[in-house]
Amino acid sequence: MKRTSLYLALCALALAGCASGPTGSPTGVAELSLLVPNGDHQIPIAVTMPTGGAAVPAVVMLHGTGSNKDEAGNGYLMLAPKLAAAGIAAVRVDFPGSGDSTASYEIYSNTVAVSDAEAVAAYVAKLDGIDGKRIGIMGWSQGGTDALLAAGSSKTWKSVLTWAGALVIGDMADEAMRAEAAEQGYTWMKFEWREPLKLGKKWIDEADSMDVLSYAAKITAPVCSIHGTLDDTVPFSDSEKVQAVARNKKSRLVPIEGADHTFCVFTGDLTKYEELAAATVAWFSETL
Repeated sequence: MKRTSLYLALCALALAGCASGPTGSPTGVAELSLLVPNGDHQIPIAVTMPTGGAAVPAVVMLHGTGSNKDEAGNGYLMLAPKLAAAGIAAVRVDFPGSGDSTASYEIYSNTVAVSDAEAVAAYVAKLDGIDGKRIGIMGWSQGGTDALLAAGSSKTWKSVLTWAGALVIGDMADEAMRAEAAEQGYTWMKFEWREPLKLGKKWIDEADSMDVLSYAAKITAPVCSIHGTLDDTVPFSDSEKVQAVARNKKSRLVPIEGADHTFCVFTGDLTKYEELAAATVAWFSETL
């Protein structure tokens, strides 16, 4: 059943004052903040979507390690209106323990990330104004890992894209962290830019055991791998390996020459980021 009343209530202000357009053309943009239930926790999402026209496709956006739905340097927050302007709903997601999530980061793992992505896709597909048959997925760094695992696990996703998607993430837990997790069931992942995260032993076990490339090889949807050529956090070769096993002929590797792992968003020069964003919007416009 469509969530018509909820949608109309949340969109009322966004639509106020919007001019009428041709039939099927968007006439405004709605910003929705919602909670999606999934088992023992709720998933905060932010939806930026065109309104007033035909039903539009949507992209579920998965963030990386230690980040949130706005992403590093507001990379996702800046991308959302660009997607909406192209007639695509942007669905930004907070994983457990991140952003507006009230759940503990200790429950987060690869399988939880995949489950959250599926729950969000199912929820968004039922919103008025969304074409539930055209749902894409993207992820940055570890979010890219999760996107590949999700797309390799189900047929939900019509299009897949990664920004510096990582094939190996277990190396983020050193021997001391592993020993602590083995003893008490969790450890602490420390960062320079935020408070530590309580990392569960399940995260480490899954990171060690799950062969991300084998999941990538199962994806039947087109896969786009966008990667900075100067990335010293996730090897550029990870994206090359994904493309080597990609089954869909539309799949492609898009190098961003001279870009680092964060596509230079912290340098003050957004030239590389704008190249990244344009390639992302073009990809989903083509494949959704």
